[in-house]
Amino acid sequence: MPKILAFSGSIRRDSWNRKLIRAAVDAARAAGGEVTLIDLADYPLPLYNGDLEDRDGLPDNALRLKALFKEHDALLIASPEYNSSIPPLLKNAIDWVSREWQGESGLVPYQHKVAAILAASPGTFGGMRMLPHLRQVLNTLGVLVLPGQFSLAHADTAFDEENGALKSPARLHALVLELVNTSTALARPSL
Repeated sequence: MPKILAFSGSIRRDSWNRKLIRAAVDAARAAGGEVTLIDLADYPLPLYNGDLEDRDGLPDNALRLKALFKEHDALLIASPEYNSSIPPLLKNAIDWVSREWQGESGLVPYQHKVAAILAASPGTFGGMRMLPHLRQVLNTLGVLVLPGQFSLAHADTAFDEENGALKSPARLHALVLELVNTSTALARPSL
């Protein structure tokens, strides 16, 4: 059973991406994944600054996130789009986790990871202009990002008002199933 770390690139209380990540987590669990859902609001970090890192080392929350990344086989990320790119909260978390620590490469938390990337927006693009940027960053760090991705346009009408469920989940479920299956296959010991 693959261990999947899931989080949203938004900490807004009523964020569409927080709703989307919860739907994706439910799908991943139904597909057999062991999922840890975290909220980046629980890991506040200063804006990355090399001088701060040189002076104080890595913040405790960066070390906590780094440990979580290392404990999991896969990443499931839902993120909003800010000016057609990655929001600063998400990019900052990724950057802090990627820092070298006590002689260990900053790439270690990302090595041998598979990721599925998602985006939601009330607009017509559904956050899809951000997804290639996130894919590039994760690929650079050594993450195998699944070729498929999920963007949810018109997110303001995509969720059921009574139970918060995604009204049309088939594409999301297919991507999450691919994440679980790929993570499982890659985690198997070679014969």
